[in-house]
Amino acid sequence: MSLSILLKNPKILLIGGGMVAAQKAKVLSENDIVFHGVSLEFTNEIKSYLSSNECKAFATSDLQNYDYVIDATGNMEVTNQVLEAKKKRFFLLNVVDVPHLCDFYFQALVNVGKLQISVSSNGSSPTLAKKIRDYIKTAIPSKMQDVLEYASLQRDQGIIDADTLTQKANGVLAKVFIIGCGPGDAELLTLRAYRCMQTLQVALVDHLVSQEIIDMLPSTCEIIDVGKQKGLHKKEQDTINALLLQHAYMGKQVGRLKGGDPYLFGRGAEEILFLQKHHFANIEVIPGISSAISGATCAGIPVTHRDMAKSFSVVTAHTKGNSICVDWVDKLLQPSHTTVVLMGLSRIGAIVKEAHKIGVRSDLPCAVIFNASRKNQRVVKTTLEEIQAVPSSKDPALIVFGEVVNLGDELPKYVSSQGYFEMMQTVSNEARECLVPEIAQMSFAKSSI
Repeated sequence: MSLSILLKNPKILLIGGGMVAAQKAKVLSENDIVFHGVSLEFTNEIKSYLSSNECKAFATSDLQNYDYVIDATGNMEVTNQVLEAKKKRFFLLNVVDVPHLCDFYFQALVNVGKLQISVSSNGSSPTLAKKIRDYIKTAIPSKMQDVLEYASLQRDQGIIDADTLTQKANGVLAKVFIIGCGPGDAELLTLRAYRCMQTLQVALVDHLVSQEIIDMLPSTCEIIDVGKQKGLHKKEQDTINALLLQHAYMGKQVGRLKGGDPYLFGRGAEEILFLQKHHFANIEVIPGISSAISGATCAGIPVTHRDMAKSFSVVTAHTKGNSICVDWVDKLLQPSHTTVVLMGLSRIGAIVKEAHKIGVRSDLPCAVIFNASRKNQRVVKTTLEEIQAVPSSKDPALIVFGEVVNLGDELPKYVSSQGYFEMMQTVSNEARECLVPEIAQMSFAKSSI
């Protein structure tokens, strides 16, 4: 059984004066523990840590009046003397690197102000315990010290308000990730997005996030579908904001999973400003590959080309309150220009009407790209005059206007890798080692995460 205890005024004898003893002396010194050393000689390093010392050969009489003894000599003759003495008088013994002879082990301590966390490997590997300690230390938010100082002041005044302290701690420990999940194909998810997803306890997921990506979340993660789909708005934006704040205040790792990039018509900025307004600022934004550009690429359409398009625009046909936005249509008159329209197919009648009104040519090439990057990707090449004949769909779609659309017949289209992650489960370790190391180490099945 492992039990962490706080020693008050301990009487400790350290036997040994070499490098191993110096390591133990350093730990004791860093924790303000007074101890006495005995050895024929001491290294310069250990002398800087010793509270007091005697340069002499060890004798069992040196054990008198000590409750804790550390044998760092590595000398079995000395160890046997100590063990014999222990039969006659009780004290707790630590024989360095000999776990089965130890009554106690040194624990790797995390010290962050008033906060102390001990990590023990029960003597099996002090080095590993230190590694874990260092990892824990990096995971403790710096602002936790402020919460500890507040708690200490409250206790000094006789105030114990567990609810307020819990709320303050949760506000420090929790984190919200606004994650761009790309156009849909799991291979177009960034490594940073994948890593953050593995830490989530709660995920608020948009309609545009593919099921393959959702399946990469940990099995313990609570998934909340907040997708907005034409005619099927599951959650209003105010409700989504409230859910983010609610779970953040509960001290959880919360992810807001969005299709494409969070800042490109993704309302990511609105959600962050809401959280900040309510005094929650531990937020990280993970950029994503936007379908505004990658969607055209998937269809073999470059948004720029030196002979056809020297610039491009990304616009939306929707504005806040679900109203129609067509004030960008004059961009269709601009020569050598590509216009990418998000959320435009359901508003195509109003777009065409405005285009005719301002004199946009009827034969302007355009393409409608459904489910960009996914296995059911579909591309319909048409013109401004005929685009209204393209059936509307609940599937994600974008529209590209411009001469570059004609290159879609010549350039290669992106082939979805969906099913790749399931396939990777059956690949041998030898084959996976040929991959980029970070990808080779990924867990590809939800059950294995």
